Amino acid sequence: MYEEVTIGARLRALRRWRGMSLRTLGDLADLSQGFLSKVENGKQPLDRRSHIAAVAQALQVSETDLMGGPHLTQDPVQSEPHVHIPALRVALQTNGIKAAATDRARPLAALVVEVRDGLEPLRRACDYVAIGERLPAVLDELYVHTAEPADELAQRTALETLVEACVCATFTAKNLGYPDLAYMAAAQAADAASHLAEPAQIGKAAFLRMQTVPKAPQARTLLMAERAADALEPHVNAPGAVEALGMLALTASLTAATCYDKAGAEYWLAEAARLAARVPDKPLTNWQSFSTANVGVWRVTVEVERGASGASVLKLAESVDETSLGRSSRRAAFLADVGRGLARDRRTQAEALRWLKRAEAVAPQRIRNNAAVRETVGVMLQQAREAAVGRELRGMAARMGVPH
Repeated sequence: MYEEVTIGARLRALRRWRGMSLRTLGDLADLSQGFLSKVENGKQPLDRRSHIAAVAQALQVSETDLMGGPHLTQDPVQSEPHVHIPALRVALQTNGIKAAATDRARPLAALVVEVRDGLEPLRRACDYVAIGERLPAVLDELYVHTAEPADELAQRTALETLVEACVCATFTAKNLGYPDLAYMAAAQAADAASHLAEPAQIGKAAFLRMQTVPKAPQARTLLMAERAADALEPHVNAPGAVEALGMLALTASLTAATCYDKAGAEYWLAEAARLAARVPDKPLTNWQSFSTANVGVWRVTVEVERGASGASVLKLAESVDETSLGRSSRRAAFLADVGRGLARDRRTQAEALRWLKRAEAVAPQRIRNNAAVRETVGVMLQQAREAAVGRELRGMAARMGVPH
């Protein structure tokens, strides 16, 4: 699974396999020939969702074919989380709401505490090794309770807890580079939510689905997100609905940006800000960290997707209260997005490296497995000329399995 191949080299191989010239690919993907040439030569990152979707669709390949699967290195921090993926896959593939794969489980109350106070904090901290050691068994046991509930209340509690466990499974699989497994976990959450028939739970499951569908075609994903938000809006006063609706709005904003729909991206960001004003600004306790601070984080993500670079990214970052995010997955993603935006401008690449290293320090397991960061580091390494910067880049590249 460890591939000494850059995305640029993979793009060139896929393009030649399809018998396409750079000009033909550029015309099909609506990207310039010069840009694609720089990507193939490792001088420009292919890290925007819109570009990845356009190129994959033009080549008629999957995003995984283009971006590559998990990159396993000799660095244990990067590679050890993958050890537990087979057990997670088995738990998701062999269980069903009415058909558990095992027949023994801890008391339901203990599993509720395990998910809420054990797995959820680990998910926020991106500790995928610890998650992998615990999550497969928790999923098995929750399915025992959904298949043979003690009563109606127990069944609802088991289903609600299963949705949250699937949130953990979805993002663990996604962030480690297993999109098929992430989609499977999201589908399991949707199944549990449909049995509950509660708008907030259905909204949560819809949010997970938006996180796992392919990037192309994005217009279809945007329509899905807008429909899910519209369906939840009338029930916004239900418990947990504001956070779920807010996350759907943020997803719609990012997807609109990917579709080059600036007005749509701004509209959904404004909707998310309006909803965030209704909940405490406590990212570390709200569902999926939804809060005013988190809306600011997503604004940075949206603008980086739209092509923001250099000093303009730093200005956006100044509006975010980073300290409120704690040592969390959301903070790591924010730091990485700022770093990726800074890396696009050679004048701010030294600053970019500092932000990327801070992201790595907050969540090393996530960042060292992040394809977009890996791509950015590889391009920066290609462009590096100063020895001091080169040494630091080579160190980070080695930890992420980037050829150096």
